[in-house]
Amino acid sequence: MDFALIAKVFEVLRIAPPAKLILLEAQTLSTAHVPSYPPDMPALLTNVDSTELALQLKNVLLTTYPQEHIVYVVAEGKKKEERLENIAGDFSASTSLYIPPLGEGTSFESFAEIVAHLRAPNGCPWDREQTHETLRKHLLEESYEAISAIDSGDFLDMREEFGDLLLQVVLHAQIANEEDEFNINQVVQGIHSKIVRRHPHVFGDLKLEDADGVLVNWEKLKEKERGKKKDGKGLLDGVPMALPALSQAQEYQDRAARVGFDWPEIEGVLEKIAEEVEEVKRATNEKELAAEIGDVFFALVNLARWKKVDAESVLRETNMKFKKRFGYVEQGAKRQGRALSALSLDEMESFWQEAKGKEG
Repeated sequence: MDFALIAKVFEVLRIAPPAKLILLEAQTLSTAHVPSYPPDMPALLTNVDSTELALQLKNVLLTTYPQEHIVYVVAEGKKKEERLENIAGDFSASTSLYIPPLGEGTSFESFAEIVAHLRAPNGCPWDREQTHETLRKHLLEESYEAISAIDSGDFLDMREEFGDLLLQVVLHAQIANEEDEFNINQVVQGIHSKIVRRHPHVFGDLKLEDADGVLVNWEKLKEKERGKKKDGKGLLDGVPMALPALSQAQEYQDRAARVGFDWPEIEGVLEKIAEEVEEVKRATNEKELAAEIGDVFFALVNLARWKKVDAESVLRETNMKFKKRFGYVEQGAKRQGRALSALSLDEMESFWQEAKGKEG
C-alpha cells in the first residue's frame, strides 16, 4: 500500500485518512460493469491518467452511486469537488479520484453483518428461534409478494419486496453458517461459478447465434453436470414441486423442448388442444373428466410456450382483470341500492360491458 500517496491525497483534501479505505488502481475498474468494492466504504482510485479513463470510471460508478454524489479529483497538490455526473477535465498519471462512502447499509457485507447480529446472543429473540423449516413459509410468501410487485409495475414496491426476499436468503445462509453447513460467501461463490460455467459464450470461446441456442447449450451443460452426480436425478427433477401448476407445466415443457422433445410446428400444438377438448366431451365419469381437463390445461400451456408467453403471468393478469370488472358489477348493484344476487344475468352483463368500455 502506498502510504505516502494516501497521506499526500488526504493532506490536499484536508481531512484525516479514514480508518478503512479502498485503494485501487483506476485501470482495474476500466472494464468493470459495477464497482468491485463495498460502496459504504470510502475509495481512492489512483492513476486516473486520461479523460477517457475518467469517463469509463464515471459510467461504472453511476451504476451504484447517484449522479449528485460528491467526489474529489486530486492532482498536483490541488483538489476539485465535483458531482459524479460532472467529472471532466484534464487527467494525468498523478490524478486520483476520492469517492466518499455512499452511506450506512449500502453494501451486501453490511447487510450480512446486520442479519448475523439479529441471530447473535444480543440480537432478536424471534430471529434467534428461527430454523430453515420455520422460515419456509416466509420464503414462499416473500417470493409471491415479489412477483405481485413485478406484476404491478411499481418499482418502489419491487425494490422493497426484493429486499424482503434477500433477507430470507441471507437469513437461511446465516443459520447454515451457525450449523457449520455453509455460509453466504459459499452461496455467492457457487452461483458465480455456475454462471461462468454455463455461459461459455460470454466467458469462453463458444459462439452461439441467439437466445434459443443459449438455452439448448444450457441444457447440454446441465445434462453433463447431472451425469457427474450419483443421485440419479433426471432432466425434470430440478423443477421445484412447490411451483404453481402452470409455471411447473411450462418449465417441464421448456426443458423437454430444449433436448428436442417438441412438436416440429405449432400446428401440432393446436391439433393437440382440439384433441384434448374432444376427449373432455367424451369423458364418462368424474375421474376421467378431471384427467382430461388437466390435459387441456397442459396443452394450453404448451401453446403459451410456443408463443413465448408466460402462462402463469397471463392467467394472473386475466384473474386481476376479472376481479376488477366483477368489482364494477358489484358497485353497480350498490349504486342501485340492490343486492348483487338480485341482478339478472343480463343486468350483470350490462355492467360488465361498461367495465370493459372504461378500460380503454
